[in-house]
Amino acid sequence: MPDPDAETQAAALAEAVSAGDRRALARAITLAESTLPAHRAAARALLARLVGVGDALRVGLSGAPGVGKSTFIEGFGMMLVERGLKVAVLAVDPSSARTGGSILGDKTRMDRLSRAPGAFIRPSPSGAGLGGVARRTREAIRLCEAAGYDVILVETVGVGQSEIMVAEMTDVFALLLAPGGGDELQGVKRGIMEIADLVIVNKADGDLEPAARRTAADYAGALRLLRRRPHDPDGYPQALTVSALSERGFEDVWQAISALDAERRARGWRAARRRDQAVRWFRFEVSQGLEAAFRADPEAGAALPALEAQVAEGALAPDAAAEAALEKFIRR
Repeated sequence: MPDPDAETQAAALAEAVSAGDRRALARAITLAESTLPAHRAAARALLARLVGVGDALRVGLSGAPGVGKSTFIEGFGMMLVERGLKVAVLAVDPSSARTGGSILGDKTRMDRLSRAPGAFIRPSPSGAGLGGVARRTREAIRLCEAAGYDVILVETVGVGQSEIMVAEMTDVFALLLAPGGGDELQGVKRGIMEIADLVIVNKADGDLEPAARRTAADYAGALRLLRRRPHDPDGYPQALTVSALSERGFEDVWQAISALDAERRARGWRAARRRDQAVRWFRFEVSQGLEAAFRADPEAGAALPALEAQVAEGALAPDAAAEAALEKFIRR
């Protein structure tokens, strides 16, 4: 039975978020990120009240450490804010595999943007989340949309094959790279290249500008060979150059993102993609819920240490051990 107090609090928080209260938005995201059962129930009640509220352009941005993601996002975000757009940045910081700790330094690296009235920056630890995003990034996106933000930039952790997940929660996915040549193309995973809508070569300034332009040309050729989506306009995916330091090239990036999103909307692809993303989210939550229920089951939980020991010693095959553990859970 629903808790009346929890429902009242969810209603008040939803109203504050919808009014664009940044403190309320921060509280709402903290609530959504919590793993406490009471907080999870409150977060679900809150999100249920905000279904269908807002429609932001969701942009995923990835790149290797040191490529200048934070500098790019601050300058790009400031350009959008100065045009009257509300910009939210969901910056995912890597967590320590040993301690679970995270630096969460994006707000300090984006000082100007963090102080802009039309911007909201939320650093979150990646924790055990896969795909370079935090466990509750999808909920954070929904909450930022409900708060009236026009553009949501999702900065992901590093570059890797698993980062394909970020493309499953955004409308446009951009890969930020540093200038390089020769074997540079071999250093980027094919999987992430196949989903990139834009490749943005940063640091196109000073002595590095010629190298940046060559790199962009190399990637433009590689992108044409990798794939061409039938629902995208001619010329995509694109490779562009920018200088985040001197803030040059941002206009070209924004035009490329806007044109691609407008065309996808017109062709109905964006709406279809959003529906597919919602179904994937549902399936992910089901799998996470089943795993949590399995580990919380007394009989299955009690059997795990012995089964794991047998697997470690080579006395039992992993698949056979998993089947034995699942049988105990399913029987209950």
